[in-house]
Amino acid sequence: MTYANDMPTAQRTSRTRSDAGLASELRYAVMRLRRRLAAERHPDNELGMNAMAVLGALHRRGDLTVGELAQHEQVQPPSMTRTVTCLVEGGYATRRPHDTDGRQVVISITEAGLAAVRADRQRRDEWLARRLRGLSPEEREVLRAAAPILERLALDSEPKD
Repeated sequence: MTYANDMPTAQRTSRTRSDAGLASELRYAVMRLRRRLAAERHPDNELGMNAMAVLGALHRRGDLTVGELAQHEQVQPPSMTRTVTCLVEGGYATRRPHDTDGRQVVISITEAGLAAVRADRQRRDEWLARRLRGLSPEEREVLRAAAPILERLALDSEPKD
């Protein structure tokens, strides 16, 4: 299979008119941007990307059970338990008993966890803002319109026919 980004520009232009070509170009661009943003980490942050994703989920969604975190991050509960254990041991999160289900625990982000999330987000936002300033106003408007669409693509499990 030939991917759109493996083709010369002229050939790529006609190919991207198809959904398959668009999918290939979007995949390539989004993955490269994700890798670049992931590299823009706060220098004091020793946590891995998975741990930061869990802290980010706790920051955005509030307290969650291990099962809810596992579902949100699309990993198995034993994997999430290991990640949560590391976060708790590092002082980034706390565990407490569930209010109504004694078999479960609820995970909360701590001030240290919030500080780590905020520092990394600020660094990444600053990098991306610098890059956006290099674009034309029209290009920034296209990205402004595309952002919610990309978010929806990332959250939807299957397209609705």
